[in-house]
Amino acid sequence: MSALAVATGSINLGQGFPDTDGPASLLQSAADAILAGRGNQYPPGPGIPELRAAVAGHRSRHYGLSYDPDTEVLITAGATEAIAATLLGLLNPGDEVIALEPYYDSYAAGIAMAGARRVPVTLHPPGFTLDVDALRAAVTPATRALLINSPHNPTGAVLSRAELTAIAAVAIDHDLVVITDEVYEHLVYDDAEHIPLATLPGMRERTVSISSAGKTFSVTGWKIGWVLAAPPLLAAVRSAKQFLTYVNGGPFQYAVAEALDTLGPGFYTGLRDSHQDRRDLLAAGLTAAGFPVYVPKGTYFITADVSHLGVDGLTFCRSLPRRCGVVAIPASVFYDNKTAGASLVRFAFCKRTPVLQDAVGRLRSAFQEGERHRGE
Repeated sequence: MSALAVATGSINLGQGFPDTDGPASLLQSAADAILAGRGNQYPPGPGIPELRAAVAGHRSRHYGLSYDPDTEVLITAGATEAIAATLLGLLNPGDEVIALEPYYDSYAAGIAMAGARRVPVTLHPPGFTLDVDALRAAVTPATRALLINSPHNPTGAVLSRAELTAIAAVAIDHDLVVITDEVYEHLVYDDAEHIPLATLPGMRERTVSISSAGKTFSVTGWKIGWVLAAPPLLAAVRSAKQFLTYVNGGPFQYAVAEALDTLGPGFYTGLRDSHQDRRDLLAAGLTAAGFPVYVPKGTYFITADVSHLGVDGLTFCRSLPRRCGVVAIPASVFYDNKTAGASLVRFAFCKRTPVLQDAVGRLRSAFQEGERHRGE
């Protein structure tokens, strides 16, 4: 869809990347590191000590969780590699992994590369809340892990404490490892709160927590991510990571370390508020254009339903660029259960306000005009 956006000159509300760069201090730190020769050669395999310490410090300040930077923190090539290395390091062929559907497409690939089998538990609109009974029913003797994403891409759902408590109970009852993808941890809105699963009783030692700098600092191209886990789990992840990228992004690691250490609460509040404003702008525009909208509690993404147009999401997204010069993603690509996501479409709102205003104007012109003609 991003290629289609380029080919048609459309506004890309499909792929989830910002159209502005991160804080100036972060960018300057990276440039300074390159020019000073810091990290231009292979950094340490687990990541530079400064960044591992900064990641542990961030986790402690924000959530009260204590991790040893030397034995419980690993730096990766973004969260995508962190997920892949975790799955490859912890799974054996034939194992089953329960994941919340719809899910980020790398989950399916990583599980398949490990020779394991994914078992979806579907989140349904309007709230995309967890069906705890379905989660319990999905567990079999072959289940090895739960793969949990909150804040959740693509739905924007944020798991509540009650939902997380139910997940923890299932994990403890069946002695499962839980892998948590928390890359949108600082992008939560309204009354939602991001609660790391590792903070719940009994979960610190069985949870592999994953996050990254890309979404928080608007530098998705840097690919600096991290894994936090108890030493036995982290050792397995590190063994797999060593044969994937080995090391990555040396100068960027120094810059991210400095940002984690120096950017205070105001930065994170500003990040949240600016994205919430953009979420509200796009939600209002889609609603005005006639789309039922499921307003997200977190992430970059908002889901709309196109069933009232008499087409499925895939057909709608293929025609949208040429109809009004906007690109979106059909949510069905994130589902095993294609019927469940057939009419849903994901729009990204991590764009500059003028860009979103332009996109909203195009959508309203195309679809309000279309509705007017159908009514004549």
